[in-house]
Amino acid sequence: MRTYLVTGGAGFIGSNFVYYMFRKYGDDIRLINVDALTYAGNLENLKGIEDRKNYTFIKADIRNKEAIEKIFAENDVDVVVHFAAESHVDRSIVNPEVFVETNVLGTAVMLNAAKAAWENEGGSFKDGKKFLHVSTDEVYGSLSDPKDYFYETTPYDPHSPYSASKASADFLVKAYVDTYHFPACITNCSNNYGPYQFPEKLIPLIINNALSGKKLPVYGDGKNVRDWLYVDDHCKGIDMVIEKGRVGEKYNIGGHNERENIQIVKTIIKTLQEILPNDDPRKANVSEDLITYVEDRKGHDRRYAIAPDKISKELGWLPDTKFEDGIRLTIKWYMDHLDWMENITSGDYQDYYKRMYRI
Repeated sequence: MRTYLVTGGAGFIGSNFVYYMFRKYGDDIRLINVDALTYAGNLENLKGIEDRKNYTFIKADIRNKEAIEKIFAENDVDVVVHFAAESHVDRSIVNPEVFVETNVLGTAVMLNAAKAAWENEGGSFKDGKKFLHVSTDEVYGSLSDPKDYFYETTPYDPHSPYSASKASADFLVKAYVDTYHFPACITNCSNNYGPYQFPEKLIPLIINNALSGKKLPVYGDGKNVRDWLYVDDHCKGIDMVIEKGRVGEKYNIGGHNERENIQIVKTIIKTLQEILPNDDPRKANVSEDLITYVEDRKGHDRRYAIAPDKISKELGWLPDTKFEDGIRLTIKWYMDHLDWMENITSGDYQDYYKRMYRI
């Protein structure tokens, strides 16, 4: 039975990946979820699988060398899927040190622990081991030409402390591959959306605010473009890289769903108006009148767009979910899980929200 060590498995993409793996492999795998349970890590995300005999949760910080080494010592880990990271650009602008500590130092701790556990005496590595580092398209910077796309060969040009920390982690993984022939791959994905996403991110933020009749903050002129990827499609791509990806390679995973931020906001408004029953009092509050333009984010990249040609050609991956379908599924999920949203948006999040948007 193959053992997977998933870092950050209580977060948005991590928890979706855990569900994906159990749907696909059932009892044929063992999965260990390591998460520090910071503000974005939520064990409520995993209620559906927490009683499985082949699932283990361990509360640990990836920066804690002793804790991570202990996990490797006590478990014969075959695959590391490294999601754990500080991931919100706005927070990185306010407190960049935390991003460096978690995203760079934490990645180094994970690499060293896996290397020590997997390395043979002669310097080679045990068969069947793989370290998959999950990264972002933000490491590439911003695209100015509407015909351009990010490829695996695109030079890195990060513009925020978040993207700089992720770029540093990417280079660290590459250095271990080049120096030690460490069995690792890197994936760089476009903007994910779907269930369990913390509502500091655009789509759940707009859904939550619109249902509550609150203002919908939009940075700058709202014309920043992102490529949107439904989270299950991303999970499928990660699994395919684990299974068939060439060691030492990086793969871009993109959704072929470019949208301006303001388009996303208006699509959510329109979809909510269609979904909400006429007798639902919230329906009267959902309108474009809620849109509120706020001061633009510092260093706000204008456009991201990923070309997933390599993963499609080599591994046969393509996104299954059209944005129009994915956004409807996502909105319905949040409407069906209002208690989850209520729990996660209480307390510290409200203070953070006021600081960020000043509305």
